[in-house]
Amino acid sequence: MELQEGKEKFIEAWGALGSSWGVTRTMAQIHALLLVANDPLSTDDIMDELQISRGNVNINIRMLVDWGLAHKKLIPGERKEFFVGEKDMSKVVKNIIIARKKRELEPMLMLLDDLTGVQGDGPDAQEFREVIKDLKLYSHKADSALAALVKVDSNWFFSTFLTMIK
Repeated sequence: MELQEGKEKFIEAWGALGSSWGVTRTMAQIHALLLVANDPLSTDDIMDELQISRGNVNINIRMLVDWGLAHKKLIPGERKEFFVGEKDMSKVVKNIIIARKKRELEPMLMLLDDLTGVQGDGPDAQEFREVIKDLKLYSHKADSALAALVKVDSNWFFSTFLTMIK
């Protein structure tokens, strides 16, 4: 397999996996393209490579920058903005955990806090409160575990993780 074919397969597969991880296919494809690019890429470069619109590139690049998965790169003498992908995989994993925790888990915790005070008598109300209590307990445990993963030394985390999956 030639390098270009390998890059195309990687970008396509990363894009398909992105929807499983809670991001759009296009955002994941742009991230993959930036990961495998040797040089910083402009919006035009990304548009040409992936055959997508300028607006689509701009929206998704902004999200990647917000997530810490891409960074602007200034090139002296150039008026265009250029972007590079974060290539330190421990930072990539941490940034994804932080973004997903903020976007998915924290709103759920707030909802469960609101639902804890539901009033009512009878078996249905009691069952509802028990389910909410259990969900809240496990959601807080997940939140604590994710917070610990973000704080832990990345080398220790990856070596422990690899040991666990062997």
